[in-house]
Amino acid sequence: MSKNQKAVILVGHGGLPKDCPREMIQQFKQLERERKISGKPASPRERDLEKSIREWPRTPETDPYKAGLEQLAERLEPLLEGAPLVLAYNEFCAPTVEDAVADLATRGVSRITVVPTMLTPGGSHSEIEIPEILDDLRARHPALEIRYAWPTDLGLLAGMLADHLKKF
Repeated sequence: MSKNQKAVILVGHGGLPKDCPREMIQQFKQLERERKISGKPASPRERDLEKSIREWPRTPETDPYKAGLEQLAERLEPLLEGAPLVLAYNEFCAPTVEDAVADLATRGVSRITVVPTMLTPGGSHSEIEIPEILDDLRARHPALEIRYAWPTDLGLLAGMLADHLKKF
């Protein structure tokens, strides 16, 4: 990739794989709840569980959400005028937004636009969590231009839904 190349990161919510042990998920969520209440950083056990869940092997049958996001990406990338598209997940699935940015940085990308699939206002992921992650990434990667394609133009979204509804 050329040094001035731009890329796009499509961020999905992420889902839990159907075959991931429930005990692992329950323990992770309990530790996450305790951390949020206490305001302390994640414990090593919480980080290990999160990593295990994110990296759990997935198939379209065990994680239909991931498969669906991959299908969306296959349709979106040809519309991006040659810009490479990578996927990232807010939670439960790999890669993280941080990992996707780091990967693109090592590939020589200098401009990254991040777009979430969570499109409506009011969601904590798109309005709070992802912007906080991007602020941290801008500080860690000052040579990168990182843009956030948010908020979504609700007029465009309404038009897309209206066109979609005509099929029904």
